[in-house]
Amino acid sequence: MSWLKKKFQAFELYTVDVVLGRRADTGAAVYGAFLHTLSWGFNGIVQLRLWLYRHRILHDQPLGCLVVVVGNLTVGGTGKTPVVEKFARALRDRGRKVAILSRGYKSKAPPLWKKWWYALSHTDEPPPRIVSDGQNVLLDSEQAGDEPYMLARNLPGVVVLVDKNRVKAGAYAIKRFGCDTLVLDDGFQYLPLKGRLNLLLVDKTNPFGNGRLLPRGILREPVKHIRRASYVFLTKSDGQRDAELEALISRQNPQADIIECAHRPKYLQRCGAEREGQGREPLSWLKGRRVAAFSGIATPESFEKFLRDLGALVMGRERFLDHYRYSAADVAELLAWAEREGAECLVTTEKDAVRLPPLKDARIPVYYLRLEIEIIRGAADFDEAVGRICFPQDGRLGEGL
Repeated sequence: MSWLKKKFQAFELYTVDVVLGRRADTGAAVYGAFLHTLSWGFNGIVQLRLWLYRHRILHDQPLGCLVVVVGNLTVGGTGKTPVVEKFARALRDRGRKVAILSRGYKSKAPPLWKKWWYALSHTDEPPPRIVSDGQNVLLDSEQAGDEPYMLARNLPGVVVLVDKNRVKAGAYAIKRFGCDTLVLDDGFQYLPLKGRLNLLLVDKTNPFGNGRLLPRGILREPVKHIRRASYVFLTKSDGQRDAELEALISRQNPQADIIECAHRPKYLQRCGAEREGQGREPLSWLKGRRVAAFSGIATPESFEKFLRDLGALVMGRERFLDHYRYSAADVAELLAWAEREGAECLVTTEKDAVRLPPLKDARIPVYYLRLEIEIIRGAADFDEAVGRICFPQDGRLGEGL
């Protein structure tokens, strides 16, 4: 990693620490005050945009099929991808032809010359990038973005498309693949495509941060906008009721059902051995084992806690920016660091694993921890939740919710 890149990453990590309240020095207080000033402007833009759509000055575009929006009020960290995956799988298993629409955050855009050539040789807009056609995964994680690639890899039979214009992507999914159900990934703030169902995820461990909007806090829009949700999923639950949080949600949206769920570790998978069906270890394998943990996600604390709770001896941890793409040099540094710490293996998240380069001749094994969603309260299981939400007894597919 270059000196400039390291400095820039250190500054970004410092900003994250200030926003999350991990720093309490004078510099952090001054920087925080500056960010708070910027939040006023951001709030004005958010409110104006919503007002324009509410008063039909800007128009949403219904596509004539079931559109399920999965999103959150905050940036990162709600555990959205496993919910999208399990929801899409349950819909697919019930006979729906499902497409997941993603903007492909941090994906590698096509080269400029290719965009120019398409603009010169075509009269229409370029089609969305097809990450999966339902049969094959067609793009890698760099081209697709880590989350769309992970969804495509784990969901055979589900179409995954990437485009900033998700109205266009949705129309393409219907016309090209005959899809009758669209799942809008991270779409709560995407107003041009109207969702028939809006599923809002709230991280129970840190629901709304410090209650401030970006960039001083983690909120994308004010808490009162919970009122736009059809259902609220409380994620990362420890099983204990939070009466205060539930009362806040009910005050803002008395009609929304609350479904509580937890992310549960399922197994360890050795990176690079997935296709051969090898390298899977039970969770008990971690007990008493010396591991080095690394991750580039919004809330690394929850991942590291999983490892400790499973009995791993965490010899050290390295944290990178959310969606950080690892280079071969980064991996070499991580392996050397793990060896110095006396670790028997490196462990990361599934989302990080798809951003790793090929692991050749790694001196110690590298694993990722596979997580899945489990419903704790609000439905007997996830399949029942899907049935109740999308297949009501009146057969209207959730209209009017």
